[in-house]
Amino acid sequence: MDTPPATDPTKLLSDWMEFERGEESPGRVLANLKTHGMREVLENLAEGTDSDLQ
Repeated sequence: MDTPPATDPTKLLSDWMEFERGEESPGRVLANLKTHGMREVLENLAEGTDSDLQ
């Protein structure tokens, strides 16, 4: 199995900005965010703030 590429926050922001400018559809943006590691970013953020969420 191939290892996914490292998460690149700059690429994630670029994906999001394409949506905000109306250049990509929501479905395409979600696919790009998933491919570029948004889950890992959110998991890392959640791990650091677990006590705040309870």
